[in-house]
Amino acid sequence: MGMNSFAHMVQEYYVQRLRERFGIRKERLASLRTRQDAEGYVAEVAALAPGIFSPFPPRCPLNAQVTGRLELDGVRVEKITFVSRPGCLVTANLYLPAKLEAPAPGVLVPCGHSANGKANSGYQAACMRLALHGFVALIYDPFHQGERDQYVHLRDQEAVAGPTTGHNMMGKQLELVGEWFGTWRTWDGMRAADLLGERPEVDSSRLGITGNSGGGTLTTWLWACDDRFTMAAPSCFTTTILANLENELPADAEQYPHGLIGAGLERTDLLIGRAPKPLLVLGQEYDFFDRRGLREAYEELRHIYTLLGAEDSLGFFADTKGHGFSAANQIAMIEFFCRHSGMPWEGAIEPPDPRPDIDLLATPEGSDIKAGARSIHVHIHDRAIELAASRPAVKGEKLPAIFAKLANLPAGGGAVPHHRVLRAVRLADRVVGRYAIETEPGILALVKHPVSDPNHALVLEPGPEVTVYVPHLSSEEDLEQEPWAAELLERDLYAIDVRGLGESMPNVHPDERFMSYAGMDYMYHGTGLMLGESYLGRRVHDLLQSVRVLRAAGAEQIHLYGRGQGSLIALFAAVMSRDFASVHLQHTPRSFLEWTEAPVVTWPAANFPRGILSVADLADFHHLLGESLHLYETWDARMMAWSAGDAQPEPAGLTRADA
Repeated sequence: MGMNSFAHMVQEYYVQRLRERFGIRKERLASLRTRQDAEGYVAEVAALAPGIFSPFPPRCPLNAQVTGRLELDGVRVEKITFVSRPGCLVTANLYLPAKLEAPAPGVLVPCGHSANGKANSGYQAACMRLALHGFVALIYDPFHQGERDQYVHLRDQEAVAGPTTGHNMMGKQLELVGEWFGTWRTWDGMRAADLLGERPEVDSSRLGITGNSGGGTLTTWLWACDDRFTMAAPSCFTTTILANLENELPADAEQYPHGLIGAGLERTDLLIGRAPKPLLVLGQEYDFFDRRGLREAYEELRHIYTLLGAEDSLGFFADTKGHGFSAANQIAMIEFFCRHSGMPWEGAIEPPDPRPDIDLLATPEGSDIKAGARSIHVHIHDRAIELAASRPAVKGEKLPAIFAKLANLPAGGGAVPHHRVLRAVRLADRVVGRYAIETEPGILALVKHPVSDPNHALVLEPGPEVTVYVPHLSSEEDLEQEPWAAELLERDLYAIDVRGLGESMPNVHPDERFMSYAGMDYMYHGTGLMLGESYLGRRVHDLLQSVRVLRAAGAEQIHLYGRGQGSLIALFAAVMSRDFASVHLQHTPRSFLEWTEAPVVTWPAANFPRGILSVADLADFHHLLGESLHLYETWDARMMAWSAGDAQPEPAGLTRADA
């Protein structure tokens, strides 16, 4: 990939920003001294939480069906399907005590990221333990786990091979229509709670929730969103957002609540918002969720519960193992739930051996899709079509303001950004000047300028007519390898690596690609979402600020080129600036709507502007640029050239966008 001298730049930028944000929050928590203070804080965070997860769809009939039963030693299991939203079938297992004489407390058990979902042996054990201790436990399959394979006809595709890969595929496509996968996941859980609460065997006034890993995530989200739960025990999820970021630990798509940090909240606040209800924090000493963050979160909770006079309602237990819902964690959870629901506790009861996956299937072929459900990417595409049909025609002059708001672009005015003159390098047979433009505190856009005289690399001195190039991944790589690069190199060329690309591309493990579904670039995109920002928008800002520097240094006429990811950055920058002599986009997508139609889209998540299809599509931006825009060789949803047999909106080769 070439040199990446600033590989830690974006990482340290976000670490510093989060430290500043959470430092303010820590000071606020430390200032809480009385019960009244604590009650005010709890009410404040509880009021903010629903806005992060909404909007939820209207409730539809559950149409719950019991499709089979199992009799185990001391436990009965019902195999159930229900509908969480029209066309969305959820598969579940209900575990009941073999002898149940009166309504019992119910416990919802969201799954972690097990490929076989509810049939995972550890999750079976948790549900059987609950039933053996007198609880009614409901566990259900998440999207793309167990019986809810959303890509049943694409099992050979690496991009959606596992639970997290599939989740992150759905997550980025949902962003185009302004939705969040975490809301979809939370809604499934709320409808599961509807089902559990309606069962005659369940005392709905005693309703608990517990889950591990991804199930710990959903336990936290549901605890914040649904006040029917009276006790909770999230396992192997609780830590701080900052600990995850510092430890370079990307999260799953549903684990990046949009606007959470922007609202001044930490994940712990979603637990605090239900204080003083009984809460047990579970973890592992050797979990990848940092145990320091686990204890920090617990101490914050303890501070609140102590002020509320509810110390006995808060518990903590960490087993000495790695990530997982260990037997010790399960037993600690059940003992806690017994104490807070009035159930007897006489010691742990060991569960029967887990059943084979096939015994727990709630659908005939073990597939919600084959049972008539619609896959989530079909839901997304239908929603995208609805938005396209209902959104008003966009007047071109409004697009810059629309995009600026959508991407939360920083203000671009003020003094011309400072630039540094870095050491020149040799690229092929040319000396290349290097310049670093300070686009915002902690961020540099890295500019490369081939020169014929090495002395000219010491000064940023563009001529009156220049070409600015934004690469797909790295300007150095593009200019060395792309067949058309020789033509660009003969011009007064300034190639710009915006944040996270080229020289500031983060170092990754040798086995991890930049395009990884959960790599560092993906993590920065998710961090931006929690801040209420757009990582793509920040890259557009880098380009716009770099162009300001070039203009201040003497460039009068600028021709803008972008390839692949760079084509989107260049397009949006051109719409925001509108004073480029020409705009050339190669290997660019044809439309965002197309990305919702394809079940698999390999473009990285950072290229998916949240909510874009509610206001415009790429054709609207193309139209605004008129005759200044030139498109070359569009790429499809998998970043591949369209084959000769595919219909294209423009002829092959150089073409001008419709004016």
